[in-house]
Amino acid sequence: MDYTAEQLAGLTYREIPAGGYNELLLCDGNCKKAWGINHRPKIEFSDVDPDDYAFLPDSELGEAPADPGTYEGGHAKPLHNAGPHRQNKWCLRECERSISLDPGEEFRLPHDFSKLVYNMQARRLLEEGC
Repeated sequence: MDYTAEQLAGLTYREIPAGGYNELLLCDGNCKKAWGINHRPKIEFSDVDPDDYAFLPDSELGEAPADPGTYEGGHAKPLHNAGPHRQNKWCLRECERSISLDPGEEFRLPHDFSKLVYNMQARRLLEEGC
């Protein structure tokens, strides 16, 4: 892992094996607000393009269900208090709050759910007036 302690500060992270190498799975660690990518409430902008949406910010939602009913490889959403190594297959494939970085990939932060999180870059730019 070639990232600095400063970059990883405040994040929950874990190296996970993936196809012969290790990916870095990282998130903000806020499992209480993790609905899962298929269940997080969202705003849909188009009747014809199901991918044109934005996830609602945390401030507009209560806590997510402890068990949103989705599983990956037999893994459920981890409990928020399960410790720093709680990340599992659910986090990798289902959690909207986590991202994975391949070896050598430039560092980037997980999504910021203090505001709308747009699925389409063009919509984000349009809404932000860029």
